Amino acid sequence: MGCGTSVAMETQEKKVETDDTVKSPSPALTMKAAVLIQRWYRRYMARLEMRRRYTWNIFQSIEYAGEQDQLQLSSFFSFMLDNFTQLNGNGPDLISQLLDPVVDPWLDRETCYNLIPVPESYTGPRLSFPLSVSDTNALLSAFKEQQTLHARYVLQLLYETKKLLKQMPNIIHLSTSYTKEITICGDLHGRLDDLLLIFYKNGLPSAETPYVFNGDFVDRGKKSVEVVVLLFAYQLLYPDYMHLNRGNHEDHIMNLRYGFTKEVMQKYKTHGREILQLFQDVFSLLPVATVIDGKILIVHGGISDQTDLDFLSSIERHKVKSALRFPRCSLEQLDISQSCRQMKRMRSTASSRPSSSRSYNKNQRTPNHRKRRCGHSRQDSAASTSSSSSSSSSSSSLCSPRTPSCLSPRPCPSSPCTPYNINVLQVPFLDSLSCVPPPSPPQQDRDWKQIVDILWSDPKTQEGCSPNTFRGGGCYFGPDVTQRLLLQHGLQLLIRSHECKQEGYELCHDGQVITIFSASNYYEEGSNRGAYIKVGRELVPRFYQYQVSRTTRKLTLTQRYNSLRVAEGSALKALKEKLFSHRSELLSGLQQYDQNNTGTVTVCEWAQVLESVLRLDLPWRTLRPHLARLAPDGSVEYQSSFEDMEPGLPLPQVTPNLAETLFRYRTDIEIIFNIIDKDHSGLISIEEFRHTWRLFSAHLGVDIDDSAIDDLARSIDFNKDGSIDFTEFLEAFRVVHKLDNKDHQLNGRMDREKCL
Repeated sequence: MGCGTSVAMETQEKKVETDDTVKSPSPALTMKAAVLIQRWYRRYMARLEMRRRYTWNIFQSIEYAGEQDQLQLSSFFSFMLDNFTQLNGNGPDLISQLLDPVVDPWLDRETCYNLIPVPESYTGPRLSFPLSVSDTNALLSAFKEQQTLHARYVLQLLYETKKLLKQMPNIIHLSTSYTKEITICGDLHGRLDDLLLIFYKNGLPSAETPYVFNGDFVDRGKKSVEVVVLLFAYQLLYPDYMHLNRGNHEDHIMNLRYGFTKEVMQKYKTHGREILQLFQDVFSLLPVATVIDGKILIVHGGISDQTDLDFLSSIERHKVKSALRFPRCSLEQLDISQSCRQMKRMRSTASSRPSSSRSYNKNQRTPNHRKRRCGHSRQDSAASTSSSSSSSSSSSSLCSPRTPSCLSPRPCPSSPCTPYNINVLQVPFLDSLSCVPPPSPPQQDRDWKQIVDILWSDPKTQEGCSPNTFRGGGCYFGPDVTQRLLLQHGLQLLIRSHECKQEGYELCHDGQVITIFSASNYYEEGSNRGAYIKVGRELVPRFYQYQVSRTTRKLTLTQRYNSLRVAEGSALKALKEKLFSHRSELLSGLQQYDQNNTGTVTVCEWAQVLESVLRLDLPWRTLRPHLARLAPDGSVEYQSSFEDMEPGLPLPQVTPNLAETLFRYRTDIEIIFNIIDKDHSGLISIEEFRHTWRLFSAHLGVDIDDSAIDDLARSIDFNKDGSIDFTEFLEAFRVVHKLDNKDHQLNGRMDREKCL
């Protein structure tokens, strides 16, 4: 018994010794394990950062491409409105409705809102003017509870705001001597949660907490009405402590594409048009700049080498209803016949070039528009030489329309790949571009150019001023332009917004330019933080960051990975849709390199063609694994780039050429449809559809036979009543990802199995 116990004790002691040996590794092994873990972690985080950056690049490139599309569409509309009557003898009613809407006489009555009854069943806030703190508190509570303000109060609020703004100068001058600090916020873009979070963290607007909101209150977000109503309400309540600058999205033509118009019409079906007309007037009356203590200039976009604050103070800003609507110019000023001959010579010269010269050359690019951070953007010498006249450059960039669709990946005359010529203005003339010498600008043109530069420009690291070809409007201004303007007016800092930044803010031009952006999660959940600035009497900016999130805890590594994966998937889907809508051009360019019809090209050739056609300035080699397969020999099977996408509703009557055109310009066509559909029934007549297409085909520069349009119209008139449901039409021309369809089918089967 005793021996047995003794043996057991000895065995136990040996086990303890063994355990101690295992639990106490040598210091060398511990250090080696730590180094391995650290190396793995650093590589993992580097891969995450790479994915985060190219996801960001995709989102921003597609965003700016959309803005350029809108500018080009607007330039086409404007030119047609100015000159179509003189050419054809009859004006385009459709375009007139868009750009020069007839003001309803009913709106001229100062108290027209009193004629709108408010039913007893209405449970939202009932405002009384002049507004009180209880009114703004009621608005806050109602919007938090997803309630909608009645149309009568919206109209009255807009009337009161319009009267207030009429009394304000173009440039607001503020002083920190009457308050502790002034808070400056950037773009909100209809993000009510961000606005409420700013108010929660920083305090509601008051004499103790003055604010400057630097434009872009509306569009893209789903709560634009609520955001802009709250801002206007607080401005009426505290006109000396709540200040609003105009942004490039306070523009009724931009609102057509980016959602504000649609949001207003959905929320106010009866009086939506009257509300939109008043918003148009109010937006045009917003001040364009704010100066704090004579030292800090706040504008939405930026400046140019032609920006003059004294001249900006004297312009009639209310006449610029839209920065996208350039001033009228008559045919007498534009030598159209000579310009058409010049364009034909340019086209014949371009078509006579060998195919090798038409391929994409990376060294020809002007700005590296993709890397927007001021410390990373590039500008080639050709673009820098155009700094002599940025006011002219910004307007010319804005006037450049979409070029006709081509099948080979060659730069077109208005593409960013060609050096900018300040002596030539490109304007749309029916289905072609006309290059004409710009006339000397009258007063109205100078006013317009100043506002365009203020609302649309972006900073760059290179010296000088050049056209902002990536956005399509405004200019790029260098540190020398910033320095010159600050010295000229005795300023020390320029604060602007207009660009989404991953951290919510960014400094450039040796700290003399600050970009502030206040809409967090702008592209996707977790894509960026929001920020605001506080400036006190010492005029030293202090930054405050935040991010609207469903959780209050800091994300774990796994949660960060999952958030990035969702954003990356969304960005890649948008990019694949871009590829699908340019399929014929891409295939034509790729087949030039595939002389033996093998279906493959080198990775370098694949990347060159994608960049030359899409001009998104993306890291195509890095993105290749997500977009195309490799063959066993390492070449790219370029047809695989389009395999996982298909049309929304296949229509066999539609030719492939027409279908691709409709895919590509689906958003532009939707804008025109919404203009035609006055009662917002979702229906337009077949004749209106034909008229729309004839108008738009000139803009696209595509040659589609009228019979093809008739076949398309008949095929989408599903119930044969002579009307087209363009919601179904647009659904038919939407890119659908096959993988999504498989997921939906799988989820549907799983749901049915659960029910069984």
